[in-house]
Amino acid sequence: MKSRKNLVMSGLVAFLLIALVGCGSNNASNGNTAAGEKIMFASDASYAPMEYMDTDTIKGFDIDFIKAVMEEAGMKYEVKNTGWDTMLSSVKQGTEYQAGLSSVSITDERKETYDYSIPYFESTNMIMVKDGSSIKSALDLKDKKVAVQTATTADDLMSGIMGVDNGDLKRFDSNAVALMELNGGGVDAVVADIAIIREYIKNNPDQKLTGILDTTNFSSEYYGILLPKGSELKAKLDPAIKKVLENGKYAEIYKTWFGEEPNLDNLLNAK
Repeated sequence: MKSRKNLVMSGLVAFLLIALVGCGSNNASNGNTAAGEKIMFASDASYAPMEYMDTDTIKGFDIDFIKAVMEEAGMKYEVKNTGWDTMLSSVKQGTEYQAGLSSVSITDERKETYDYSIPYFESTNMIMVKDGSSIKSALDLKDKKVAVQTATTADDLMSGIMGVDNGDLKRFDSNAVALMELNGGGVDAVVADIAIIREYIKNNPDQKLTGILDTTNFSSEYYGILLPKGSELKAKLDPAIKKVLENGKYAEIYKTWFGEEPNLDNLLNAK
């Protein structure tokens, strides 16, 4: 039988362990990590050429970009393919994943729930239709069947144009499924990020597709790294991102994936 002294000491040790575990949970809940700890990024790797699966490896512009950023910041990291909805929910919690990297547009609505890094990519939404379509602009989509990925800016834009409860606005869990819906004749058009549309058209010439850029109804938007509210990681990522944007590394990566120079003036001046 343990002596009274040993029982007291055991109770004290147990109390201290509980306290330590509690402290760790509080830090993780807002995405904060200890010095030297690996940063876990969640991603929806179905956005070629931004992020996509090549067998069992995630590749893409975002992947090369975050490698340069984390090398600049001197931090260990890993990117895992989780899917869009899982990424949003897990980053919000900040426990298993401390950040989201998946072409996430910075919006005022999302800022109510998340923090962001500074912008690192300028984009806009684009319409994809079959060759010969009568659709020429976003407003032509009002009475058409349109596919988007749910909970994206394309979803927001088309909800505004067509009506949030419009049954002809087809929402899918991924852009890959939305794109296939057009090919199968289930919709008249797909709306998604310009890089995704252009890549899909380039890789599927036999499908006879056309991309429509409507800068009147679809304005520029900017991607940022998604973070939990109050994350200390922002203060470490932002200076590293700025350095990569300014030292030529970003332009090098951008040209590799898109074959042209980025508009760094717009990016560096974006809010």
